Amino acid sequence: MSYLMMDLVGLQVSELEAAQLQHEAVGGVILFSRNFSCRVQLCELVRQIRAVRRDLLIAVDHEGGRVQRFREGFTSIPAMGDILIAADNDMHKACLWARDLAFVMAVELLACDIDLSFAPVLDLNRISEVIGKRSFSADPDEVTRLATAWIEGMRSAGMASVGKHFPGHGSVQADSHIAMPVDERSYEQIEAADMQPFIRLCATGMLDGMMPAHVVYSAVDPNPAGFSRYWLQQILRDKMAFDGVIFSDDLGMHGASFAGGFRARAAAALDAGCDMILLCNDPAGVAQVLADFPWPEQASTRPASRLKADSLHAVSALENEQRWLRGRELAMQINGCSNQ
Repeated sequence: MSYLMMDLVGLQVSELEAAQLQHEAVGGVILFSRNFSCRVQLCELVRQIRAVRRDLLIAVDHEGGRVQRFREGFTSIPAMGDILIAADNDMHKACLWARDLAFVMAVELLACDIDLSFAPVLDLNRISEVIGKRSFSADPDEVTRLATAWIEGMRSAGMASVGKHFPGHGSVQADSHIAMPVDERSYEQIEAADMQPFIRLCATGMLDGMMPAHVVYSAVDPNPAGFSRYWLQQILRDKMAFDGVIFSDDLGMHGASFAGGFRARAAAALDAGCDMILLCNDPAGVAQVLADFPWPEQASTRPASRLKADSLHAVSALENEQRWLRGRELAMQINGCSNQ
C-alpha cells in the first residue's frame, strides 16, 4: 500500500526525487508555488512525474484567494469568502457562482493532468488566523450550501472533492502551521457549529476525501484530530459513516510536532486512520520516512488513487466549454468587487 504524498523542491523532477517517487510507500505528489513558473513548465513537470509513475495522485492546494499556487496562465479564483458578499447575500446567485468558479478551478488543473485540488474548505470564518476568507462564511448553513455547489462544480469538471479541516479549524485562533492550536470547547459545542458542514455533506455522500485539522480539542481527546482514533474512527468513520479517503494535513507543520519525529508522526497518523499522509517542505523528513520503510501493515483499504481524474475529459472541456469563459469573467467580476 502506498501511504505517502511527498513534494518536490523545484521546477523539475531531480534524480533523487525520481528515485523516491518509485518507492513503494509513495502514492502521490503535492505541488506548490515553487514548482511553477508558467503553464508550459507546469505541464512538463507533470509529464516528468507521470513518466516515472503513471499511477501517482498529483494534487495541489488551489482553493482561490490567497491559497492559489499557480497564477500566470490560470484564472485568479476569488477567495471563497468573497462569493456570497459579491452576490449581495443572494444565496441562489452565490451557489450558481460557486459552481461555475469551482468548474473553472478544476478544469484548468485537470487540463494540466493534475488530479486534485484539496478543496473545499468547510471551516467556519470565526476567529482563526489561518482560515479567514478561505471559508465561505461564519454560518454553518451558508457554508454547507455553498460547499455543496462548489463540489458540484468540481464534479462537473471530473474532479473529486476533499473537505477540510475536520472537525473544524475556524473557531480556534492559532495557526497550526506555526503553533499547536487548542480548542477547549465541548464535543456538543463543536458538533452544533463547526462540524455541521462536515456532517451534512457526509450524509449526502458528496465528499470523496477528508483532511483533519492539526488542532487539539482538549475536552474531547488529548491528540490532535489528525492523530486521533477517536475523531477519525469513532466519529468520522463510525458515527458519520464517512467511507472516503482520509488525508493527513502536512506532517511538516508545527501542529504535527505533537507526535514526535517524522517517522513517529507518520506512524501515528496512519494508526489513527489516515489513508494517505502528506509530508511537505522538508526533503530530509521525506528521506527519513522512506529510509525507515517497511512500516507495520496498516488496516486502510481505501487507496487515494481512487480519487485520480480523467484529464482527457478536462482538456476537451477547457477547449470547448463556454462555461469556462463565463467562469473566468465571473472571477474577474468578484475580484473587482473585493478590491474596492
